[in-house]
Amino acid sequence: MTSPQAKSLIPRRGWGLAASSGSPMMWAMATLPDWLEPLYDGPQMRATDAWAIEERGIPGLDLMESAGAGLARVVGQIAPLGDVVVVCGAGNNGGDGYVAARLLRQMGRRVRILTTADPGKLKGDARVNFERWTGEAPRPFDPALLEGAAVIVDAILGTGFSGAPRGAAAEALAALADPPAPVVAADVPSGVDASTGEVAGPAVRATATATFAAAKPGLWIHPGKARAGRVVVIDIGIPEGGPARPQVGLIGNGVLAGYPRRGADTTKFDSGHVLVAGGSVGLTGAVCLAASGAMRAGAGYVTACVPASLNDIFEIKLTEVMSAPLPEERGAHTEAGAAEVLQRAARRGGALVLGCGLGRSDGAVAFARAVAREASVPLVLDADGLNAHAGRLDELRGRPAPTVLTPHAGELARLLGTESAEVSARRLAHAREAAERSGAVVVLKGDDTLIAEPEGRVAVNDAASPGLATAGTGDVLAGVLGALLARGMAPFDAACAAVRIHAEAGRRAAETVGSADGVVAGDLLSELPRALH
Repeated sequence: MTSPQAKSLIPRRGWGLAASSGSPMMWAMATLPDWLEPLYDGPQMRATDAWAIEERGIPGLDLMESAGAGLARVVGQIAPLGDVVVVCGAGNNGGDGYVAARLLRQMGRRVRILTTADPGKLKGDARVNFERWTGEAPRPFDPALLEGAAVIVDAILGTGFSGAPRGAAAEALAALADPPAPVVAADVPSGVDASTGEVAGPAVRATATATFAAAKPGLWIHPGKARAGRVVVIDIGIPEGGPARPQVGLIGNGVLAGYPRRGADTTKFDSGHVLVAGGSVGLTGAVCLAASGAMRAGAGYVTACVPASLNDIFEIKLTEVMSAPLPEERGAHTEAGAAEVLQRAARRGGALVLGCGLGRSDGAVAFARAVAREASVPLVLDADGLNAHAGRLDELRGRPAPTVLTPHAGELARLLGTESAEVSARRLAHAREAAERSGAVVVLKGDDTLIAEPEGRVAVNDAASPGLATAGTGDVLAGVLGALLARGMAPFDAACAAVRIHAEAGRRAAETVGSADGVVAGDLLSELPRALH
């Protein structure tokens, strides 16, 4: 548990263990829209704990008991039979482990406790629960003592932890990074930063995490997400009204309530115009996927702005999409074509998707920078449109209209002037940095896609599909996002909705073709209308 160990319930998808009492808390609605399920970071949970104990008079021992009971229930779900090994640390997280050990022993399970710190030095409620233990005396952690366990409980480090573990805790985490039996983590897998998902040293790899009161960002953001297993929120009864106002939340399907539906009197002009500027020799498919994605997501009409020598390809491939041949050099855009795109955007409004299949020639880079700098409509900057701004992220801050960036980790690394591995290790921090520096909404793609806005709010998509792990699906996403912006959705809302629609289309495409491995990007297009509903 976090210090001083009071918890609160924010119901969460899982095994149905979260809703044992109370009603859904709505603490963060002043900060997050109601379609984002709040995720509480470590400091926010500590503030809530202090409020619950000091202002609402909730006994810490009672709350620790409830947390340990929930942890024990999840252990029973994972391994109904067999020996249980509980590994306890020095703080309140260890106290939760002592409660779970006692309750599991009362249920008839054989339980042994291993420790990473001298239990005689425990304080407060954790010490009380250590003294309530009447089984075999706890023993110092030794990897050999895990032998024969049907399930292991990780109660070593809690939500207050950050950085790299040291000493006996580090030894235990190294052993549980590749555990000999399923692991149930208490609150957060030890070694994972609950606030960010960062992993700076050895970390537990859990089969399931019983997190207390509310889910934490680090359980849903990589690399922590890969360590958490299935997440179950345990309600231990904190009332409404806490002081915390989370800035991070999980996207729910309610985001689609803001999608502007067509009515009987809607015209193609009311449904929005999307310009897709990109394409080069060998990369015509990217523009086709983005343009078709925009149409399937409800855009009234779409214009593909492409190199002149490739225009016939687009005329043949894109039946419902208009095309505009632009000045080029050897099948690639040049800066001379920027004026035509800017004029079309100014004349017709809507939104602009820039970069799909653009290529990286000098002319294409100049074209992308000129268009991005001056376009008077909302802009989705994708693929080589992003690469054209490598090391020049701050230049986007002065744009005259909203901007949404859609990088994967490698593209974001180039924008920030760092390495892809560094972005992957600190995804939340880098997404926020890019949003603040560019003044744009940043969609950092992945199976934990993060949508960050300059003011600090971050949405996390927890519904990714493995069917999206194939070339071209990012182009479809860019087109969907362009359509939602053209139809008037606010940039942050549009980005969250587009990510959700895209993920659902990927899931449905995998069902249709029979396997996520067989999905190609074009399969998403026919699924987009169903995903919208």
